[in-house]
Amino acid sequence: MATETASKKLKTSGPLIGTHNGHFHADEALAVYLLRLLPEYDASPLVRTRDPARLSECHTVVDVGGEYEPANNRYDHHQRTFATTFPNHNTKLSSAGLVYMHFGRAIIAQHTSLPLDHPDVDLLYEKLYSDFVEALDAHDNGISVYEQTALNNSGLEKRFKNGGVNLGSLVGDLNHADPTSSEPQDEDSLFGRASTFIGDAFLRKLRIAAASWLPARATVESAYQSRQTVHPSGRIIVLPQGGVPWKEHLYNFEQAADGTTPESNQVYYVLYPENGAPDAKWRVQCVSENESSFVSRKPLPEAWRGVRDQDLDGVLAADAEKAGKDKIPPGAIFTHASGFIGGHQTREGALAMAVRSLDN
Repeated sequence: MATETASKKLKTSGPLIGTHNGHFHADEALAVYLLRLLPEYDASPLVRTRDPARLSECHTVVDVGGEYEPANNRYDHHQRTFATTFPNHNTKLSSAGLVYMHFGRAIIAQHTSLPLDHPDVDLLYEKLYSDFVEALDAHDNGISVYEQTALNNSGLEKRFKNGGVNLGSLVGDLNHADPTSSEPQDEDSLFGRASTFIGDAFLRKLRIAAASWLPARATVESAYQSRQTVHPSGRIIVLPQGGVPWKEHLYNFEQAADGTTPESNQVYYVLYPENGAPDAKWRVQCVSENESSFVSRKPLPEAWRGVRDQDLDGVLAADAEKAGKDKIPPGAIFTHASGFIGGHQTREGALAMAVRSLDN
């Protein structure tokens, strides 16, 4: 019976993974989780130690050992000579970035059922690094979003504290036992929870990107390429349904081959229905100056902002009469106080609002 149990254990265990013990960080917590997403590692046990003899017994070692040797499955980044970055990025990698760089495509292919060499795998590989992993690499290596000397010389001051809650700090908190919990609170158990916490966040990002962001690319591309049929200016695009994550794709399609965004390529307004119902209300949303900005390229007119329903219909009618333009169909719903979005009962009305805004 003992022999049978040992044999079964060998069959169900994967290659031994090693990382350091003691205080843990987000990077090795994610690195271990990423490895276990792959079939060859999904049953892998983990040993947490700094003992070189024990680490030498491990098939794969992350974030400890002072070696970066992919051929030998060693993925540490603490040695003084280490300066490896992800392709086309400048942030020095942590153990999370190292494991992702080497295994990320395989993870994405595995969880999307796409061939490893499929172009969509490459798109998701870049996106997940840019949107998720790179910030962890920077956090672990003490790299700020902005170069600190330049930031100091600019005279800019923060309006509020923005570093209190991030994935790195949340994983750091999990080093501390929960005094109200009745579950095991030993160091390895705490690490296991941290690895699951940050790994689940990564996997959720991957699933959303594959199921929503990736299909949206073709939708936005079609709308962008046909924008002159909506309005000769090319400043307005119409999406066939709501809930499309359009911003990142739109900025990419606007870019010229040299990476710049000519003013003539820029869209000002994006129209889309609230839902899939035939009588759905429509939104006209302003495109912001960049993906992270709250400043619109061309906000809806000042006189419309903060006005709703019949009052807004009246303002729109007066505005059109004053300018000698065609009246906007009745059915306006609202314009946000900041002017970044408005609503109308119909597609025609939302389009008329966008066209009128172009001239304002």
